[in-house]
Amino acid sequence: MALPVREQFKYWGAAAAVFVLVLYLLGDVILPFVLGAAVAYFLDPVADKLEELGFSRAAATAIITIFAVLIFVLAALLVVPTLVNQAVDLFNIAPEVFQNLRNFISERFPTIADNESTLRQTLDSLGQTIRDRGGELLNTVLTSARSLINVALLLVIVPVVSVYLLLDWDRMVARIDELLPREHAPTIRHLARDVDHTLAGFIRGMGSVCLILGTYYALALWLVGLNFGLVVGVVAGVLTFIPYVGAIVGGALAIGLAVFQFWGEWWWIASVAGIFFLGQFVEGNFLTPKLVGSSVGLHPVWLLLALSVFGALFGFVGMLLAVPVAAALGVIARFGVAQYKSSLLYRGTEGVSDGPPGQPVESPIDSAPGRGPDHAPSPTDTPGPAHGPGAADPARTGDGH
Repeated sequence: MALPVREQFKYWGAAAAVFVLVLYLLGDVILPFVLGAAVAYFLDPVADKLEELGFSRAAATAIITIFAVLIFVLAALLVVPTLVNQAVDLFNIAPEVFQNLRNFISERFPTIADNESTLRQTLDSLGQTIRDRGGELLNTVLTSARSLINVALLLVIVPVVSVYLLLDWDRMVARIDELLPREHAPTIRHLARDVDHTLAGFIRGMGSVCLILGTYYALALWLVGLNFGLVVGVVAGVLTFIPYVGAIVGGALAIGLAVFQFWGEWWWIASVAGIFFLGQFVEGNFLTPKLVGSSVGLHPVWLLLALSVFGALFGFVGMLLAVPVAAALGVIARFGVAQYKSSLLYRGTEGVSDGPPGQPVESPIDSAPGRGPDHAPSPTDTPGPAHGPGAADPARTGDGH
């Protein structure tokens, strides 16, 4: 006898409440484990590819770990110190930049930039504010990060958690699949595949796009000799997950700096602008279609709302969990809409559908291969699982992995 729906809601509601309470109380403590799980999820397809080439799971994990350590060491020795120094210098030089901008406007448009004009006073105060508050903001961010958790422990725990989760990822997913309620297992697997597709398209796909474009912008701006090119490239790369925002913000900042640095040498200014035009062309025609796909089902506005809400409620850990939670809620919402459109509440008592007269509307689950409206779920129903949580791969659940 199936458990009544009201009782099921009680159990699932209690589980959700416990999850939110634990996240609120232990957010700072579980930060390394959330980061480790995110890294393992990101690298799981790489390990799968290495397994297809004949490596064992342990060997694939070891290869990935060695390359990750080398990249981290190079970044820590070469990139991070330069990035921090350029960020501090950019804050300190802000008054000079705005002074040059004020002089430029005064020479070309003297009527709107006299000593008493609002524009002149605004530029002066803005540059001074950025210099005074910028360094303070950077120092506050670093200090607050250290107060949340010791950086040394973070750098040790996250790699260890990532390695263990990456090694046991497929077996862990298989065990979770075994714990699914048998009555709802096919539906949960279906939703898990959709969530995994959305996360893979956004986190892996868009994350790769941001990394590639950020590296390209930073190296290209450094090669043309633009001051603070590394900072501008990193900012443009990070903001690329919002369509056009990364190119607009990074391009405006880079071209503005190039105007003051290369004034009179228009070919260098044009080169800086060309770098961003080329980046947008490559992203729109090659990177996004290949790595992300035409649609990931995660609207930028919905993502920004999730980041804001979860960041305000749970801090940095909430921001890390905002993307998967937003993806899951979006998938559940679309599933609910599909179920609603297949219900009598939407179709009416006469069973009116959008198709030919007399043809009933099937739900996405009922219309799956081998399933029909009269087919009841059974313990033997095992649709092809995904690699996301709640869906196991029978071919890779053996103890050999």
